[in-house]
Amino acid sequence: MNKTELVDALAAKGSISKAAAGNALDSLIEVITETLADGDTISLVGFGAFSVGDRAARIGRNPQTGKELKIPASKAVKFSVGAKLKAAVNTPKKGGKKK
Repeated sequence: MNKTELVDALAAKGSISKAAAGNALDSLIEVITETLADGDTISLVGFGAFSVGDRAARIGRNPQTGKELKIPASKAVKFSVGAKLKAAVNTPKKGGKKK
């Protein structure tokens, strides 16, 4: 599902216009981005939690040349799945899509 399809699904589920759904989705993404950039965590009970973790500096290797290179320390976004989402994903649906 891409962003356009997600906006369409939100509009249908919420009985709102596609414009309102698009604005809501854009606002949600902006709030999540700003919150994580500030180093805070977002917890959505049953769905999951977004957090920021530190990655230590390390030595990597260029796959083309084999030459070692220094990879600097950085921050990474982490997502921990909630119990309801995990259960929903692991419950088989009758007549659902198959990959």
